[in-house]
Amino acid sequence: MRMRLGACLRRIAALIGLACATVAQAAPAPLTPPVVRALTADDVDTWLDGFMPFAITRGDIAGAVVVVVKGGQILTQRGYGYADVAAGRKVDPQKTLFRVGSISKIYTWTAVMQQVELGRIDLDADINKYLDFRVPAYRGRAVTMRNLMSHTSGFDETDHCLLSPDRTRSPSLAKVARDCLPPRVYPVGEVPAYSNYGTTLAGYIVQRVSGEPFDAYVERHIFAPLDMRHASFRQPLPPAREPPPACAPE
Repeated sequence: MRMRLGACLRRIAALIGLACATVAQAAPAPLTPPVVRALTADDVDTWLDGFMPFAITRGDIAGAVVVVVKGGQILTQRGYGYADVAAGRKVDPQKTLFRVGSISKIYTWTAVMQQVELGRIDLDADINKYLDFRVPAYRGRAVTMRNLMSHTSGFDETDHCLLSPDRTRSPSLAKVARDCLPPRVYPVGEVPAYSNYGTTLAGYIVQRVSGEPFDAYVERHIFAPLDMRHASFRQPLPPAREPPPACAPE
């Protein structure tokens, strides 16, 4: 019995050794690391020129601009489609203006954080500290700037008062902030819910604590340092900018 058991163990060991040798022989050679080539403007342009015309046609979009930044420098900028469909005028990536739209939130939060750094705004203070009207507490909790920035203020989302059909006359930021307070539908700080009004309120707070109209503040403290000479938050547009009929939709 012992001899048979020993023979079996030797045979198993031999089979294991054979299997290991077979696996070792079949193992592929180490892969050669791929050659990494620096991204160029030609690379990006080739891809964009193939994709963007299809994308704007499929999305029924009049026109678009794409800017790619690499290492803090513009690698390429391309315009697609039309700034004025009826006139057949194409988008110029250097000159065509687009509505700021929700990209305005990036500038609003930048302005807020500039004021935080200056000690004029406390992210966790009741926003009523900075307002000339009151935003009522909801279920015992006050709204803070941190709530506005994280879209957890609990406001119902609405475009009421936020969009004006007359581009030559727009209500003031103060009027919109005071008169367009939306219903509260969520507990403060608990449910993320996109809020255009919340961002409007944050911009109004920046205006009050800085002592500058919000559109002027953004021009002076954000656009100018970034050399963004064609951008503006003003309504209507200043004469130096492209006239409103030339603007492409958001």
